[in-house]
Order: sequence, then C-alpha cells, then structure tokens
Amino acid sequence: MQRLRLSKPAMRSVGVDLGSKRIGIAVSDSSGTIASPLVVIARGSNHSQDHKKIQEIINEYEAECVVVGMPLTLAGAIGPAARLALDEIKEMTKSLTVPVHSHDERLTTKTANDSMIEANMNAQARRKVVDKIAAAVMLQGWLDHADRHKS
Repeated sequence: MQRLRLSKPAMRSVGVDLGSKRIGIAVSDSSGTIASPLVVIARGSNHSQDHKKIQEIINEYEAECVVVGMPLTLAGAIGPAARLALDEIKEMTKSLTVPVHSHDERLTTKTANDSMIEANMNAQARRKVVDKIAAAVMLQGWLDHADRHKS
C-alpha cells in the first residue's frame, strides 16, 4: 500500500510591493494556494505609519507571514533599489508580528501592466491598480515556489 505524504499546513500570506509613493498589497487564500490583489496604500510620512497599516491587514486577514518583493537587477544582483528594500525589510521584521520573507519581484510590474493592457485598461486605470497586481504576481510566485519545495 502506498503512503501519502502530507504537505505542510496551509497558511494565509500577505504580499507587499514596496514603492516610493505607493505600496501594493496582495493576500493569499487560506490554503496558501492563490494570491489576489487587495489594496494600494499611499506611502505615509514614515515607514512606521506604513508598517502599522500592513499590520492592520495582517490582523484583519489573520495572515501568518508577509512576503516582500525584492527588486533585484535583471542580472539578479542587489542594486540600490534592493538595498532600500532590505533596509525596510529589517524594519518590518522588528515592527510586524509575523515572519517577513522576501521574494524576487523582477518583471512583476511589467507582467501586471502587460495583462492590463491586454484587458484594454487605459493608463489612468492601470496606475491605480498596478501596485496591488504586481504584489499578487510576486506573492503567487512565492506561493508556487514554496509549494514546489515542501518536504
């Protein structure tokens, strides 16, 4: 008789796409399978205000972790944008009540924009939602990667 291997317990995750003016937020379903765009947050005057809003989302959705997009260069290196993200991730690790992970976000904004162009969305409409869609693309990549690497 063949034994079934049980996977790790599912968990809800929050995806975060950090930008200088806006933060895109996505959330996974409770099984940790599908990421969906949630909201775009306008940057506050400091990171602690932004992190407080993220914590409110964590609480509301009972998320067990946060995944922050890491803006690596196309070559996969850590450039200036990734250094800023790493600094903010360190702050988030101290201020949020759940573990904070990072995941490669290369080309997520392009993927989000391309899908909206294909759906015939105009530029103004795209600008309003691109950050949360990019967050969902990034979070879905992390969920898929985590699913492939379950033990």
